[in-house]
Amino acid sequence: MAKKLEAKIPLILRFNRLMETFAKSDDERDFYLDNLEGFLVYVDLDKDEEELLSLEKEIKSNSKRYSLVPKMAFYEVKKFMEGFVAEKVYDVDTKEKLLDLISGKEARENFLEYIYDNLTELEKWQQYYQERFRVRIIEWLRSLDIRFVFEEDLDIAKNIVEKLKQTLFDDRVSKDLASARDVVNTKSKIYYSSEALNPRPKRGRPPKQIVKVEIEPQVSMDIYTQVPKAIRPFLYIPDIISAAAVTFSAKFETEEQLLASLRGTPRIKVDEKLEALSQRLESLQQLQTRLSASEIDLGIEKLTKPFTPFTKPKLSEIKKIEITPKGKEMKIGEAIQEVLPSPGKQKEK
Repeated sequence: MAKKLEAKIPLILRFNRLMETFAKSDDERDFYLDNLEGFLVYVDLDKDEEELLSLEKEIKSNSKRYSLVPKMAFYEVKKFMEGFVAEKVYDVDTKEKLLDLISGKEARENFLEYIYDNLTELEKWQQYYQERFRVRIIEWLRSLDIRFVFEEDLDIAKNIVEKLKQTLFDDRVSKDLASARDVVNTKSKIYYSSEALNPRPKRGRPPKQIVKVEIEPQVSMDIYTQVPKAIRPFLYIPDIISAAAVTFSAKFETEEQLLASLRGTPRIKVDEKLEALSQRLESLQQLQTRLSASEIDLGIEKLTKPFTPFTKPKLSEIKKIEITPKGKEMKIGEAIQEVLPSPGKQKEK
């Protein structure tokens, strides 16, 4: 009899992916979590019928291994959006507009379209649903009695995390991996604390506003050693690095698709106008550079302060310019020579 496999450390899960599955799971889409290794399965109905039948057989025969990701009912989605408006939106007009959208048709998509047109509310919305989804996901994983840790919360080098995945079922590991295992075990305990489900607001004086330097988070490779053949075509491994990429949209698969659908909306139009102004500014800068070069060619010194008012010239410096009689044309070069002193005269001085 084959020995039953058991993970030696808590499962290292991607929070951003779990959040995406929670947002996308509905009556038409099923997602499963593998309780043994932690990979996600998406039942893609566009696959071949034979593959779908094999998948169904695998899940039914190992029902304890695969857990169906909870689906968000319509009333839950509505409650979710209403909670955001009540807690995070302070402008009265914006509140009324959002509540009207929530009570209308296609509430979810219209709500998101309005939010994405309002950058101030968008930032608050993304923070809100990340916090709420985190609590919901932790509650679900705890109900399944799964020991886990979110990779995004780990302060461990990428290559070490990959080695931890490779040796998930190994009894003996090297000293550096043993130390990393201790870190993972300690970190996993925070998800079972009371504070994990009821995050306390930070007290005291708010920190000074510091310009955020966005660093692209480093995530490890997907390494799974116990994926059944029937499951492989349905592995759900989207490349979601930032939590902001999770759109909460049921209609669009990615943030790029959602943004593409917003073409022509006020926000996109503003972006296009800003881009056009930027191009014009660049053209003006190029023109200024050319004019400066032309001044040097003509012997005119470059002005360091172009907007400084000219002082009244001395009488000795006043030049007389004769007006050309009708019928006689004067070239630009000749006019400049009349005003500027010739090189010979400058030497005499």
